[in-house]
Amino acid sequence: MKKRVTLTFPKQTVNMPITYRLAKDFNVAANIIRAQVAPNQVGKGVIELSGDIDQLDEAIDWMRNQGIDVSLSSREILIDEDLCVHCGLCTGVCPTGALRLDPDSFKLVFNRVQCIVCEQCIPTCPVQAISTNL
Repeated sequence: MKKRVTLTFPKQTVNMPITYRLAKDFNVAANIIRAQVAPNQVGKGVIELSGDIDQLDEAIDWMRNQGIDVSLSSREILIDEDLCVHCGLCTGVCPTGALRLDPDSFKLVFNRVQCIVCEQCIPTCPVQAISTNL
């Protein structure tokens, strides 16, 4: 099973080897989608966790006991078709190819299944046509 979570690390847990502990202690794989972590600062990361449902729940409980705020992600990217000018700037930053320009119509095509909600496209859009549902 997979769960996408957003982690907020307090200053004191930023130096903890979280992904190592998840793999070693809980047999949970952690795919880091996006992270902003620096010494002595609050850190934030979007992580996709994979493993047995019971192990995932135990790992999430462990992280919460370490003072890490864990919130389950149910966000998705939204594109306002009325605002979008199909410039294609967002396609250049999309790591999965979920955003692409159709070669025939030159219109933006969004494949929601490929999207990992990394949100790199949001600040790239010059007309603010891309957002999340939360």
